[in-house]
This record gives sequence, C-alpha cells and structure tokens, in this order.
Amino acid sequence: MYFAALLARTHDGWQASDTELDDVETLSDLADLARDASVDEDTVVLFIEQEDAWFGVLRIEGEEDPRIFVSDAAAAARSSYGEILTTELLGGDEDPADELDALDLDGTEDGEPDREDGEGESFEGETVPAGPVGDRSVLADLGLSESDLLALGSEALPEITEALGAGEILETVR
Repeated sequence: MYFAALLARTHDGWQASDTELDDVETLSDLADLARDASVDEDTVVLFIEQEDAWFGVLRIEGEEDPRIFVSDAAAAARSSYGEILTTELLGGDEDPADELDALDLDGTEDGEPDREDGEGESFEGETVPAGPVGDRSVLADLGLSESDLLALGSEALPEITEALGAGEILETVR
C-alpha cells in the first residue's frame, strides 16, 4: 500500500495535501504533479512511501530538475512508482516503447526477470543496489541532514515532516 503526500512551501509555512498517483506513469508526471501544487514556484516536496518497504522524496523548485532520494532502490524498483524514481536515478531508458521494441518476445516469457544472485532487481543489465540512492542532501537545507535521512526506516514520513516543521500539517492529511 502506498501513501503519497505533497508539501508546498508558502509565505505562511507549509501546506500539505495527500495526492493520488493513479495517473502517474513517468517522472515528468510526478514533477508536474508537484509543480501544480507550487505557490509562486516555491519549494514542493513529494513523499511516496510503500508500507514497510521503502520511501522516496522528490523535491521541485520552480522549473529546476527534480531532486530525488530513494531509501532502498532494490525494493523501490519492484514497485511501479519506485521504478519511476529509480529509473531516473540509475540512468534507465527514458522511453518505455524503445524497451519494448528491443525485447525478443516469442510468447514463452513467464513475466518474471531471471535473477541469479538474488541481490537486487535486474535493471538495464545491471543490479539495482539494495540501499539508498539519489540526492542524500535533498532536505539538508530544510532541516534534515544527510545522516539523519539515511538513518530513517520505512516509516520515515512523520520524522521528515517533523524536521521540516510540518508534522502537524501532514497528520491532518494522513
């Protein structure tokens, strides 16, 4: 089960809203969702959490490229929303149609990737690391240091929002 929330910084502090990810298929979709919540192109932080598995943080500031952090890339790569984030972080293929064209589908596929070592998900011929990936200082200037971010478990959202000074605001949407 996923939980996703947007925190938008305003002149009066943070505004929080839970968000539906049903129409999200790409990183651009996530970035657009965050930008739509922005007030005067200020900071927007999108949190995605898959219960007891991983969490991700996507930070948007105006038209700048998104800054992304994922707590466990291998776990995230096994989920649709996590795959969007890890694909961006690990340099995966931008166009899923190209990936389909490259496959040799003969009707005998079982739908599961072959894994020899079991150490992570297969990704573009490489293994996705089990552990954090991305911008570890994504929230440092907002009150959550790199070491504090890395120390968080799978129930990280309350601790992150407390560090940002938005804990009570998130609880109202949760």
